[in-house]
Amino acid sequence: MKTRYSLFAILILTLSLGACKTRQYARNNRKIEKDATRSNPNYQSYTTLSYIDKFKAVAIEEMNSSGIPASITLAQGIIESGSGNSDLAKYANNHFGIKCTIEWKGKTYYRDDDQKNDCFRVYKDARESFRDHSDFLKRKRYSFLFQLDKNDYRNWAKGLKQAGYATNPRYPDLLINIIEKYSLSQYDSPESEKEKIRREDKVFAEINQNIPQEKKKFTPVADPPAAGPVVKAPDTLRIPAQPASSPADGTTVQAEKYTVQKGDTLYSISRKFNISIDTLKLLNNLPDNNIRIGQELKVK
Repeated sequence: MKTRYSLFAILILTLSLGACKTRQYARNNRKIEKDATRSNPNYQSYTTLSYIDKFKAVAIEEMNSSGIPASITLAQGIIESGSGNSDLAKYANNHFGIKCTIEWKGKTYYRDDDQKNDCFRVYKDARESFRDHSDFLKRKRYSFLFQLDKNDYRNWAKGLKQAGYATNPRYPDLLINIIEKYSLSQYDSPESEKEKIRREDKVFAEINQNIPQEKKKFTPVADPPAAGPVVKAPDTLRIPAQPASSPADGTTVQAEKYTVQKGDTLYSISRKFNISIDTLKLLNNLPDNNIRIGQELKVK
């Protein structure tokens, strides 16, 4: 009998603590919302076009600094924030749904997401959110993306899903469709080989700096997908290229050419044969990253 009463008391205490926490989170949110309303009393909701017009400059600025295509940043902002109209964007200036981590010391906002009352970061303005989005991607699991051209939005979209940024299997298609519907690639820009190397060196140095802290403190937004290959970048990000005769999947290359299959991209083919995208483009005189099913590519 005593055991039954003890268990009942523990259950009541647990429920009481949970309710107390929920009230605490609600009070916190009301304060955040009140402060946001006070600082922007004439807030007007965005259309997708007005959102793009408002934030294209900061997306281009982040692209030039880090190499993330401006089109990708804008498309992610549109999806994650509902074109800037979600509560997270409106009250917390959080346009990318970035959650709190142990090292986060700023204000917080609570919403039900993967768990009840998940903790999200609050930024002083939208620009800070865009900057933190770039910094968020400068992590080991996303490092391979920064070897792509900063106007290669298709492979960036596919790579983000591959690295585990989102669990939705249609996430790359959602990004690409938005980019093409609103012509967001017009804000992307090519870079010379020297510019690319200089930008890569800068970004990779920042990623390598983050790795010790990341191992201790960082909890990713979503686990990498169980199905399909996940590219794991090493602690030191400059990797000597392996011979093209030894593909990453362990098969043996029987010829110097490869026929493009459905679902292939230059990025996936470069990983399969352990050569760079730039080398593939050079070998095949490709002006851009567009390839077609059935096309024969030199891989050696």
